[in-house]
Amino acid sequence: MERIRLSEIAHARSGDKGDASNAGIVAYSREGYEWLQQHLTPERVQQHFHAICKGPVERYEVPNLLALNFILHDSLGGGGSESLKTDAQGKTHGLGLLQMELDVPEAIFGQARK
Repeated sequence: MERIRLSEIAHARSGDKGDASNAGIVAYSREGYEWLQQHLTPERVQQHFHAICKGPVERYEVPNLLALNFILHDSLGGGGSESLKTDAQGKTHGLGLLQMELDVPEAIFGQARK
């Protein structure tokens, strides 16, 4: 196992809908996706964003894209024009999630670098 940032095995896209933001994580390999399916849980994402996400986190699997999409409810302080937050649309939440550190098997980490 090696401690790496999520950005070493995946990339992200993010956005918003009202007071919820979404962070889509796309694995670089099928092996990475399968590992993330088991280990990148809504609970881990909630814990990572505990300072900004006050509601539940939902996860949707998109296997044909090797992606997991997380909805962070009550994370935008009202969203759009209601919020006093710097990023009221959640555009940086995907990048923030990519900073999460995980213990990943070297086989998965190596696949992503090929």
